Amino acid sequence: MTGEGASLPELCGQLLVGGFDGAALAPSFARELHAGRRGGAILFRRNCRDLAQVAELCAAIAACAPASAPPPLIGVDQEGGRVCRLPTPFFTLPAMRELGKIGDPALTGQAAEQVGRELRSLGINTNFAPVLDVDTNPTSPVIGERSFGSDPEQVARHGAAFIQGLQKGGVLACGKHFPGHGDAARDSHVELPVVDQSRSRLDRAELVPFRAAIAAGVGALMSAHVVYPQIEPGLPATFSAAACTALLRQELGFGGVLFSDDLEMGAIAGHWDIEEAAVRAIAAGCDVLLVCRSEELQERAHEALVRRAEGDSAFRARCAEAAGRFWRARRALLAPAAGTAQGWREIVGSPQAQQLAETIARAAAARREES
Repeated sequence: MTGEGASLPELCGQLLVGGFDGAALAPSFARELHAGRRGGAILFRRNCRDLAQVAELCAAIAACAPASAPPPLIGVDQEGGRVCRLPTPFFTLPAMRELGKIGDPALTGQAAEQVGRELRSLGINTNFAPVLDVDTNPTSPVIGERSFGSDPEQVARHGAAFIQGLQKGGVLACGKHFPGHGDAARDSHVELPVVDQSRSRLDRAELVPFRAAIAAGVGALMSAHVVYPQIEPGLPATFSAAACTALLRQELGFGGVLFSDDLEMGAIAGHWDIEEAAVRAIAAGCDVLLVCRSEELQERAHEALVRRAEGDSAFRARCAEAAGRFWRARRALLAPAAGTAQGWREIVGSPQAQQLAETIARAAAARREES
């Protein structure tokens, strides 16, 4: 589908991952998946009533993929702490800050591997985690405890361990939010932040965990809806070729899939309509666009990509490059994860998971007593 025989609607559809309302697969969303006009789905708490239902939902999404396509991406934000989408008895991590304070990257990796194994057993193949932002701004309204800490090297060590654990567990890890959201004083869910730090400071702090993540083999990263004037004035990184292509691809050497953050967030939707946002993000170097709730906005983004590709051969080539990269990542997800065949009931809540949860709880308690 992403080769020479792909129609433009199919080609551009592979660049979109969307969300929908409800605990069952929306028929309208299922039609778009089956027609190749979506590359996958992202799940939220509104889609996850209980684990049996989540497993059924994932099976329904997977069954919608065209026979000629790799499996659709099925993703979730399962970071730990306050950003968890799946209900109990799914393995629950503390906030990443707690893992950073424990100070044992090997334990962080073990925890992430358990998360990966449980996600894969349910049919989820991508986790939009870990947060690689350095918590340099204590007034940040959005990062805070989601970060492994304020020390770039600590974030790098734990971030790399988390990535390797998730991917060992059988799911694609997606580190976020490139090139760093931790210093932002505003919440990009609501408005467009600016991080006006020098390039030398970005190299010393914000970029350290991303370099480590790339070295650790991270399969995907997510862009930040944040303006970095020292990289490209006036544009959020999601729309910045200087950030997404020159810095990330050419300088840092990232070869994986680059997701945009959700294009429905206030940082984007408050300044650009969905049509312009979709085209700008792909042109800048994003490979996959997240449009996390509105099926209408997903369709408008799709139509805008098709229109632009029809009249611009360079943009069509960029779409083909992005779709091919996403296609290869999804093909890699076909590799079976250890234990998946046993079914999710034998993996979620296993004695191994319970023992690991107790180990983390004891380590966190010991760390609190020391401080």
